[in-house]
Amino acid sequence: MRPDPDFEADLARYPDRPFLREQSIWAIWVYRLGRRLLNRTPGLIRSVQLKFYWLIFRIIETLTGISLPPATRIGPGLRIHHFGNIIVNPDAIIGCNCTLRQGVTIGNLIEHGPSPVIEDDVEFGAYAQALGGIRIASRAKIGAMSVVLCDVPAGATAVGIPARIIE
Repeated sequence: MRPDPDFEADLARYPDRPFLREQSIWAIWVYRLGRRLLNRTPGLIRSVQLKFYWLIFRIIETLTGISLPPATRIGPGLRIHHFGNIIVNPDAIIGCNCTLRQGVTIGNLIEHGPSPVIEDDVEFGAYAQALGGIRIASRAKIGAMSVVLCDVPAGATAVGIPARIIE
């Protein structure tokens, strides 16, 4: 397989030898593999590879507690600090160089409802949640345990339940 520039950007945000130190990189690697397989030409080989992929996906999801479905669009440079309880909806969009910490949920409010769009360089604190058809603009910071239900402007910080913007 050719090198994956998105995964190379992910690795650049991790310390040396991340596969030995950071379980979160396992989930990111499996996510990037799934995206590459889904973009291949349909056929028998792709079908077999996807069956193998889903087995790996479920094992890594169970071991790490991180669910990054291949349908989710995630830009290069994703960094997950501390693994565990990270759930991302398949319809969510995450930009470049975003940071997630343990317990983050990015999802919809109702089944089949809209999911968040996260722009570039956004940081999520531990156990933060972004729910519904909202947009979190570039360089925003979401405080730990915050529940974001409305748009967050560029460079702003959102904290609280429900989250409010602070300067």
